[in-house]
Amino acid sequence: MNQSIQVFTAENWEAEVLAAEGAVLVDFWAAWCPPCRMLAPLVDELAGEYEGRVKVGKLDVDHSPDVASRYGITSIPSLLVFQDGRVVAQRVGALPREELRRWLDTCAAAATIAAR
Repeated sequence: MNQSIQVFTAENWEAEVLAAEGAVLVDFWAAWCPPCRMLAPLVDELAGEYEGRVKVGKLDVDHSPDVASRYGITSIPSLLVFQDGRVVAQRVGALPREELRRWLDTCAAAATIAAR
């Protein structure tokens, strides 16, 4: 796993996601999920590419089911972008690399504008 990627849990959720400044991309995943495993290398790659602009991390739904439930996560992988403690964008399923980059670029740009 890329060192730029965060591991989110129920214990650190408030501090690392809800209280974070700027945009936070959360990959809701599980080890037994084949599409999640397909998406994992791309999420790791994006963590490095967007370092300093978007905090990127993963939350294992099996280890933190209450957090997943709070956001209505019923299908994985689910990608949520948070800004100022609230969900501002969501995608479900493994996305092609370029589609995911375009989506995250849009989210990062919106977060930058909102921060001004």
